[in-house]
Amino acid sequence: MSPLLAPTTAHTAAAPAGSAGLQPAPGQGDIPIQAWDGAPLDCAACTHAELRAAGGCEPGRCCMQDAYARRIDRFFRSHPALADAHLTHPYFEVRAIAARHADVFRLPAMLDDPDETVRLQLALRVPLRLLARLRSDPHREVRIRVAQRLPDEELPTMMRDADYDVRRIVARRLPEALLPIMLHDADAQVRIEVARRVPMPALSRLVEDPAAEVRRVVAERLPAPLLQPLATDEDFLVRWTAAGRAVGPVLEQLRQDSDAEVRAQAEARRALLGAAAQPLHPPSPPAEDTDHG
Repeated sequence: MSPLLAPTTAHTAAAPAGSAGLQPAPGQGDIPIQAWDGAPLDCAACTHAELRAAGGCEPGRCCMQDAYARRIDRFFRSHPALADAHLTHPYFEVRAIAARHADVFRLPAMLDDPDETVRLQLALRVPLRLLARLRSDPHREVRIRVAQRLPDEELPTMMRDADYDVRRIVARRLPEALLPIMLHDADAQVRIEVARRVPMPALSRLVEDPAAEVRRVVAERLPAPLLQPLATDEDFLVRWTAAGRAVGPVLEQLRQDSDAEVRAQAEARRALLGAAAQPLHPPSPPAEDTDHG
């Protein structure tokens, strides 16, 4: 973050020409009123001086020349039609915030902006056909936004991204048929996302995943008759999860587990299965015949 944007306890800058006696607006604390380039704010010299005269902007609260991003944002929220005129402004915050409100057809010319804050806004708004130009952006936050919006058929191009958060998003959105390609991703958090969605039989290939967190997800989804490999897992939470879904011999094995909580879970599962096997309304015993006569 630019030093100009960081809160400061310094005294407010000297009152600029055309705006004598300005103080931060209520709720802005002690963030000084200061132009984006560090100079005192000069309302008289501003391009939008007429707006100031008409009450359309307010130093310290709603001003596109301020260094504070929130004040710039209020300005463009109030005057979105002015955004197009500031897409090449020297200050990156002005360009980034203007890009939120500008005509979408003006945005492609900004795709090579030197600041990642600007490119992040572009990744959220440019037409899908242009997103490919940002897939290899050097900044992870930009690529994360690209992965969130990229059409499904183009997601495979980001499966090998260097950042695990990008790959996690890809794993959440990738068509199921392609998920087996990511079964052996280097990051456990990515494999967790894969385990949550990958269909059988590929899911069974994760029963020996090195990360217990991944195997727990497998225990939640693997068909009950196939839980045997997880009944002897070294992680007691994997076994506990399996015990809550097991049937037949696997359930009996888990009732003898070395961990008391796993055994209790297996007993609860056995009781549940036993209750489910009982008729909802057991037949009443036959009435005694009292007529002997």
